[in-house]
Amino acid sequence: MTASPPGAFDLGRTGQVFAAAKSAGRGALVGFLHVGYPDVPQSLRALRALCGSNERPGVDLVEIGMPYSDPMMDGVTVQQAGTRALARGVRTRDAFAAAEAVAATGTPAVVMTYWNLIERYGADRFARDLASAGGSGAITPDLTPDEAAEWLAVSDAHGLDRIFLVSPSSSDERIAATLAACRGWVYATAVMGVTGTRTSVSSAAPELVRRIRAIDPDAVIGVGLGISDGAQAREVTGFADAAIVGSALVRTLLDAEAAGTPDDLEALRRLVANLVDGVRTGAPAAGPRLVTA
Repeated sequence: MTASPPGAFDLGRTGQVFAAAKSAGRGALVGFLHVGYPDVPQSLRALRALCGSNERPGVDLVEIGMPYSDPMMDGVTVQQAGTRALARGVRTRDAFAAAEAVAATGTPAVVMTYWNLIERYGADRFARDLASAGGSGAITPDLTPDEAAEWLAVSDAHGLDRIFLVSPSSSDERIAATLAACRGWVYATAVMGVTGTRTSVSSAAPELVRRIRAIDPDAVIGVGLGISDGAQAREVTGFADAAIVGSALVRTLLDAEAAGTPDDLEALRRLVANLVDGVRTGAPAAGPRLVTA
């Protein structure tokens, strides 16, 4: 597989969202929560809360996590929520209900899932059902482009974006191949290791984004792993197109359950507001061009 020539990066559906944010003079925000935690109905409420309201803007894109029994990329916080969701009976089909619930708010949604869950469900069936539910695509952290022939085919057939990951250890050749396979945007992991909030943004993140831009200046880049507040989100959108936040959002739900108030989403809403303020007050990075045709 060879890289697309500069300017040919496929924005798909979700890359257009990031480009629209940039055209508005700001960075984009992606928020992650598991479907199924603390239970399926409450998780749908929480996912909708990420989208904000008429009075309070929310994230630009929702990342719906599918709990998995062996989440190699997830840190302790995300693993805790995912393990409890599995114990409480969450199923793959619940991700489609989540995509439908988010799409109904007008905010696009992608599913983050390990390939084994797609394979067990049936790749074409999964892509069909996700698209039918209003989902925009999927992030597949353990699937590399050279092993993704089936996913490339079914995502094309059903019009889904596909987001692959690169890391600071990725070679330039690997980055180029990944960009060629992506549609929508590429997920740049800011640190080596698993997810989790951190007190500062990884110094490796700007260098990784620089390397990606050197290979394709029009690539759309989301940076994740470690962002915990608006200040860090602002810092990230100063050099990337979008800040991806997961563990910090999940932590608000774990804390609410620990306090005996699992239905209380106020801490989640406050954090979303803080993150939104962060990405809307910093100067956006140079990046994708909005395609209106």
